[in-house]
Amino acid sequence: MLLAVYGLRTGDLISLRLEDIDWDHETLVVRSPKNRQTRTYPLARPVGDAILRYLQHVRPRSDHRELFLTHRPPIRPFTRVNEAVSRRMRRMGLTIPHPGPHALRHACATHLLAEGLSLKEIGDYLGHKKPDATRIYAKVDFTGLRQVADFDLGGLL
Repeated sequence: MLLAVYGLRTGDLISLRLEDIDWDHETLVVRSPKNRQTRTYPLARPVGDAILRYLQHVRPRSDHRELFLTHRPPIRPFTRVNEAVSRRMRRMGLTIPHPGPHALRHACATHLLAEGLSLKEIGDYLGHKKPDATRIYAKVDFTGLRQVADFDLGGLL
């Protein structure tokens, strides 16, 4: 959900820490290791609920502050995002050329573009420093990404 709703990069997701979720103010702070930017997003209720379920029922007890951890010992920060997302997309029957986290980032940008946001607004949302990085979304493969973008996110976007 975090990858699709917020268009996070893999590194953004891996670097999320428990303290990056402000439950009182319902915000999510993303510190991007790629460009050293910090972005704050409103924490969408379904995303917050999913994180809470993960924390209560799935995340192993650990002193690690990273949000996502491996399930099997040795318990350590989870870093195999590309493999996990690609595998999940294949299980869902998606037949896109490059299944993985970046396809979800593209789907997020495509959705924002379809909603009428400017490339500048999309770039800001995704954490791009340069406008050129966002221009790729002006000529995306809508047919190929539609499969990814069409799965139900419960009205989050």
